[in-house]
Amino acid sequence: MKRVSISKVVEKPISGEWGNEAELEIDGIPVIRNTNFSDDGRIDLHDVAFREIPDRKIEKKRLKPGDIIIEKSGGSKNQPVGRVVYFDIDDGKDYLFSNFTSAIRPKKDVEPKYVHYGLLHSYMRGGSELFQNKTTGIRNLQLKRYLDKVKIPLPTLSEQKAIVAKLDHAQRLIDIDNEMLTKYDELIQSVFLEMFGDPVTNPKGWERSLIKNLADDSKYSIKAGPFGSALKKEFYVEDGYKIYGQEQVIRDDFNYGDYYINEERFEKLKNCEIKKDDVLISLVGSYGYISVVPEGIERGIINPRLMKISFDKDKVLPFFFKSLFTNESFEKLVEDQTHGGTMGILNTTIVKKLNIPVPPISLQVLFLNKLKAIKSEMSEIEVSLKKSEELFSSLVQGAFG
Repeated sequence: MKRVSISKVVEKPISGEWGNEAELEIDGIPVIRNTNFSDDGRIDLHDVAFREIPDRKIEKKRLKPGDIIIEKSGGSKNQPVGRVVYFDIDDGKDYLFSNFTSAIRPKKDVEPKYVHYGLLHSYMRGGSELFQNKTTGIRNLQLKRYLDKVKIPLPTLSEQKAIVAKLDHAQRLIDIDNEMLTKYDELIQSVFLEMFGDPVTNPKGWERSLIKNLADDSKYSIKAGPFGSALKKEFYVEDGYKIYGQEQVIRDDFNYGDYYINEERFEKLKNCEIKKDDVLISLVGSYGYISVVPEGIERGIINPRLMKISFDKDKVLPFFFKSLFTNESFEKLVEDQTHGGTMGILNTTIVKKLNIPVPPISLQVLFLNKLKAIKSEMSEIEVSLKKSEELFSSLVQGAFG
């Protein structure tokens, strides 16, 4: 089937507008920015910005349902730009888009969401990375060249609509599974609060202790990752001892990633080695994410963006602590103690001094048993989610190649 450049099926891209900060939300226009881009190609209006924009620019640049917004600037050394979101909001309000983005309006003889899925497929395959300039660590997309080079098949309009319907259905299956997993996460927190109460106000009056007094008696029971100079990329090898970082903790997936060091480097950094039931916490940027090390992982160490805690399990069970640490009010307490300007930073000093309630270990064991039952049900949904994601990927690949 004939493939055509995206630039042939869309009108000339419209540059975004940032305007001035609005004193009150009611005085401003909602402006969609990079932070409102979801990875699945949809808009997340949580924490949308409200800006003062001149009326003449609102008239020229207001979004219409069916527009595609593409990220053209921002990102970082390791995060290319080029993400896309589909604008389908039709609530009677005016919406604009920031100067770090552009709007693409498909022509009338093509299905807008078909074009969107084509661009989403290109980005997920790394298509935008070839068209990026980097200045002072910020990436900029050569938008015109990118739209000229990205090509998609162009079946009839009715076939485009049929493809979109299939992809939308597959995406809905993913959404349903994710919604169920969210409800189970909420159930875990509900069980936690019922059994232990709010960990900040401690209404049940449990004894409290500093985290540093709850670690086991091993020498490096609380330890941050090594200094960056001790773990440069030039030390990485194809196989050996694994390096665990934020990417594993954020995903809660210890199989992810393929950075390794050799035995000589590992021996020098052995005080950063992790073992089963260690608690890992992310420290910089995406801070506060937490995972418990499972059984059977590849032997390895944490990188500088993580810390580990080996708890005395006669005092604190790791999964009890994870539920406590991810409790909404406790997260707020931790957030108030981070520092670093625009980038939140945790460190071992802050974490060691956190004062937490410590219920009897027998009650923690009872919570752990309830948690295992809930996790068992969640694992079935996770299997369904994986199948739904594979179906979606297969349909996208089949449509766009």
